[in-house]
Amino acid sequence: MTLTPVKIPVVAKKMFPNYAWDIAATDKTIYLTFDDGPTPEITNWTLKILKSFDAKATFFCIGNNVEKHPNIFQNILKEGHAIGNHTYNHIKGWKTKTEDYIKNIELCESVFKSQYCHTERSRSVKTQKIIDYQIQNSEYRIQNYFRPPYGQITPKQGKKLIELGYKIIMWDILSFDWDKNVTKETCLNNVISKTTKGSIIVFHDSVKASKNMQYALPKVLEYFSKLGYSFKAID
Repeated sequence: MTLTPVKIPVVAKKMFPNYAWDIAATDKTIYLTFDDGPTPEITNWTLKILKSFDAKATFFCIGNNVEKHPNIFQNILKEGHAIGNHTYNHIKGWKTKTEDYIKNIELCESVFKSQYCHTERSRSVKTQKIIDYQIQNSEYRIQNYFRPPYGQITPKQGKKLIELGYKIIMWDILSFDWDKNVTKETCLNNVISKTTKGSIIVFHDSVKASKNMQYALPKVLEYFSKLGYSFKAID
């Protein structure tokens, strides 16, 4: 049984004020995030559901998965969602030396950039011009966002990443979609009962989480849309 709460306590957020746990919002805005993709079928399904509700989200992608499924990564970009770094192969920060941890994150970043350049090359066939990656961030929403796998990150690792210009994005609400002991109904209730304006919510576009996530996500989108909420990418 996990001791991790569905909604992160205020005291925990205050202990790590340099990390983003939620986003101050005066309007009815919710920030959906998806970890561990891109994954065949599941990520594209997620994109289709989000589009049907005119919702934007932030996808924290694993570099190795991007290499395996570049077309799905391209689909995320083309749909106008934001991208975040989730390490190259989902390593645990508490069990990894800081130097190795940073190298793993930078490897993931290099994969993102190579895929971005592929998109630009496809869009500019006549001139073969690859427009600078940083300039085009605003269009393709590839930001220096990072989310540590399992939420595991040491103070030293966090400090180094911030120095390198990364914004560490944690969460306000965990759906627990990946937990085999959590029913799909409980997964849905975790989100509906705890979410407030500005909440950053964690889902997973992964095989492990698919049963719960694919049940809960459409219902979350429908429920909050009827209440007048909008879903935006982290910006």
